[in-house]
Amino acid sequence: MQGIGLLSLLIWLPIAGGVALLALGDARIQIGRWLALAVSLATFVASLSLYTGFDVTTSAFQFDERAPWIPAFDATYHLGVDGISMPLVLLTTFITVPVVIAGWKVIEQRAAQYFAAFLIMEGLMVGVFSALDSLLFYFFWEAMLIPMFLIIGIWGGPRRVYATIKFFLYTFLGSVFMLIALIYMYLKTGSYEVTAFHALPLSRTEQFWIFLAFFAAFAVKIPMFPVHTWLPDAHVEAPTGGSVVLAAIMLKMGGYGFLRFALPIAPDASRELDTLVIILSLVAVVYIGLVALVQSDMKKLIAYSSIAHMGFVTLGAFLAFDIHAATGDLRGAGMGLDGAMVQMISHGLVSGAMFLCVGVMYDRLHSREISAYGGVINRMPIFGAFMVLFAMANSGLPGTSGFVGEFLVILASFKANFWYAFLAATTLVLGAAYTLWLVKRVIFGPVANDHVAELTDLDGREFLILGVLAIGVLALGLWPAPLLEVMQPSIHHLVEQIVATKLPV
Repeated sequence: MQGIGLLSLLIWLPIAGGVALLALGDARIQIGRWLALAVSLATFVASLSLYTGFDVTTSAFQFDERAPWIPAFDATYHLGVDGISMPLVLLTTFITVPVVIAGWKVIEQRAAQYFAAFLIMEGLMVGVFSALDSLLFYFFWEAMLIPMFLIIGIWGGPRRVYATIKFFLYTFLGSVFMLIALIYMYLKTGSYEVTAFHALPLSRTEQFWIFLAFFAAFAVKIPMFPVHTWLPDAHVEAPTGGSVVLAAIMLKMGGYGFLRFALPIAPDASRELDTLVIILSLVAVVYIGLVALVQSDMKKLIAYSSIAHMGFVTLGAFLAFDIHAATGDLRGAGMGLDGAMVQMISHGLVSGAMFLCVGVMYDRLHSREISAYGGVINRMPIFGAFMVLFAMANSGLPGTSGFVGEFLVILASFKANFWYAFLAATTLVLGAAYTLWLVKRVIFGPVANDHVAELTDLDGREFLILGVLAIGVLALGLWPAPLLEVMQPSIHHLVEQIVATKLPV
């Protein structure tokens, strides 16, 4: 590898920026804030070259980089992206910019460390999505827990210690099983290359245990029912920026893990266990939607909403087996996977925007309780317009990004089983119910108290971050073709991988 490649730049530039911020410290925090913004913007602008230089006619990995890493373990520093990982890298670099701007005035204690944690975490998350060596993937996967652990534990709410320990234990323990599976496949192939694992023939028993090991890691991260209980606690206690990154990017790592590892490495086990995953996904869609209806804390409501919406990701991914079995149609089988990918990108934008809206109100009243608000539209009409737009997207309104992914998954569900589609469609009703109920109580109605009457509308900084996210939500909702065009060769290749058996002849 000569020089530094684009993907390495996207990983190590924000990490270097974070280290520089730590060196500056709080004594020169004004310089530090501008440095954090400059680094996050530079990383995002550089990442756009992934899209402009991407070949949409192939499913092969692009922007390939390879260098020796740990020769004793046959591990290489191997990076590359395809149509599944590239949009997630762009989402990561995009979301980090408004997160930095959102914390500009709000974070006063240990601000340099706060911004450094987000920049370092950005680089590590890009590494997760671009690593093609499974040991390198595992390194990034575990390392990015550390800055999030610190973000919640230092700048979080009153129960932050409990939330951080719960978050760390759930996510770390699940990942241990994944490491065992990776080592087992390394012993069979002599390589940690992800593509070598894709091509490895495995018996039914081997696939079963490997799938369960991956399931333990990725189901927790999404998070799927019933290993979802860490997420509401983490969201409630995390600062606004932590909630945004957690919902917008970190949850997507579980979905990405299923698409990159579990499905293509253990397709026969995935096919046999698909009904279990579909049932758990539908439970998340329906039951967790009902749980969201009774929440009194805005952050907790949006956290449960995230679990319900991420249920669509696993539902869409595992519907491919039933659709192929029923119709033999590869294109139809790919429709659920298309929906899962679009849902991940859309949810990243919408959930991030919803948490930023809660942060705007919390900065003014220092309360997340729904009952503390009411009539906000009377004092904050511009903010109210943004909040209503993001609420509509969260409900799956046509014309917003929230509609596209859910519509594709529901359409795919009809091809597999009517009752899957019926239960999946309930999320449109439940999502509208809890989201509009939130909007009605917070944004509209009579002014709840004197504190609400003293609210001031968005300043320029807040308008900028919500405006940019609003453009993203509308652009993806009205014109999803550029995203679908990038994804579909890789999705089609994935479908071909998962419908073919890997059992030894």
